[in-house]
Amino acid sequence: MLAKDAEGEIERNSDPLVLPAHTSVGEAARHMERQKISAVLVIDGDAELVGIFTGRDAVARVLARGRDPVMTPLCDVMTYNPIVMSSRHSAMQALRLMQATHCRHLPIVDEGRIVGLVSRGDFRGADRERLVG
Repeated sequence: MLAKDAEGEIERNSDPLVLPAHTSVGEAARHMERQKISAVLVIDGDAELVGIFTGRDAVARVLARGRDPVMTPLCDVMTYNPIVMSSRHSAMQALRLMQATHCRHLPIVDEGRIVGLVSRGDFRGADRERLVG
């Protein structure tokens, strides 16, 4: 769990949607809609994190380019090697990293194992406002 500190606190998703890289965009989108989430962590055959696929990726890399979501695997349209953070870091450190790298989702990985996912929307009012204003 991301450390709670005086600077901020978040509630991370400790059970993020994780799918193999060969999963179709269409199947991933169905899972995302059913779970009311906007990101999927993508793994290889060894269950190692290799990418992230978001709703924005679906629009920009699939729909806008006329790709067939049923035939397009996540590995063709995901962001490879996403920026990650350890659960030992504070919530404010996570928010600062997302701000600095312009990402909305941050996988939490400890010793190569996916332990969660945070998104900018997980941060509470004053903490987020203080940093991103």
